[in-house]
Amino acid sequence: MSDVEHGVPEAAAGAAGEPVGALRQATARAVGVREVAALAGVSRQTVSRVLNDHPEVATATKERVLAAMGELDYRMNNAARALGTRRSRTFGVLASDALQYGPSRSIAAVESAARAAGYWVSAAFVDSGDAASVTAAVEHLLAQSVEGLVVVAPHARTIETLDVLEIGVPVVTLHSAGHDARSFSVDQSAGARAAVGCLADAGHRRVAHLAGPADWLEAEARRAGYLAELETRGLETGPVIAGDWTARSGFAAAAAVVDSGVTGVFAANDQMALGLIGGLRAVGVAVPEDLSIVGFDDMPDAAYLWPALTTVRQDFEELAHHAVERLVALAGSGAGIAGSRARSSLGEEAPLIVPELVVRASVVPPRRDPQ
Repeated sequence: MSDVEHGVPEAAAGAAGEPVGALRQATARAVGVREVAALAGVSRQTVSRVLNDHPEVATATKERVLAAMGELDYRMNNAARALGTRRSRTFGVLASDALQYGPSRSIAAVESAARAAGYWVSAAFVDSGDAASVTAAVEHLLAQSVEGLVVVAPHARTIETLDVLEIGVPVVTLHSAGHDARSFSVDQSAGARAAVGCLADAGHRRVAHLAGPADWLEAEARRAGYLAELETRGLETGPVIAGDWTARSGFAAAAAVVDSGVTGVFAANDQMALGLIGGLRAVGVAVPEDLSIVGFDDMPDAAYLWPALTTVRQDFEELAHHAVERLVALAGSGAGIAGSRARSSLGEEAPLIVPELVVRASVVPPRRDPQ
């Protein structure tokens, strides 16, 4: 029996006896599956199959149902759908430091990728240094019957807490710099090496590093990449100056940079690079004429600084797409992940995304001999 034969003809009355034409007035109240089925001339079961992207629904039938949804301005009720399918089609996002540029971009990209895949997102924000906060947030998300977790985990402490929890749903992590087997990451070390290489290729022999906070995994990876590239090129290690991701810390680092005698600086993010440029100008040091700078992240403002900032671009959208794609596959297969067993449950190795060096105006050859 065809999909249409399960339902009612186009010209037939609706299930409540009203003519199909009257269904076009349904926007005055909540539109449900019954109204969509009547207008499309199919059964409610067929509408449900379309909503759940069932592969056995004929293309023409699916198009007719989708057209009816559009005409009636149908909005899917996720709670009702969960009752009918025993699936929430919701992913949880657990995040700390959500106000920082990288994590905030990733959270937005995860939501967009999940929505495109037909999933909702529920977020919980935690204090990364507090295991009880992480545990409570996981329990809060699991109570909503999430089918998987995306953990924006820039700190090792968050991952350590996850490893001792019996979570029971698939888990992927972002911003853990490859320190976690569940990780989807941008190659932070490769990005840092590209930044240092850009300065070295321009002739800079003494390069400082304005580093991110020591407890951030990505800051650690960028510092390691800085040191590795200097060693590969046979260059002397320059000073590593501590920052905290803010422009204020970059501004405050200007004096130490000037005192060090370097001609180039690799800043671990664009915000610190922005602050450093301001701090150097405040003491009469011109960028890039007197000192060249490379940042990291390629924030939208980076191209409009003065000078336009050479930086390393991370593709947060691609990162989120891969992570959500993996969660969708695992959720659909019914795979559950508990505690440290998550480390071997992702199947194929997660791709390590290579960042891109974006060359702009903040790097030129040094005008003076750093020796």
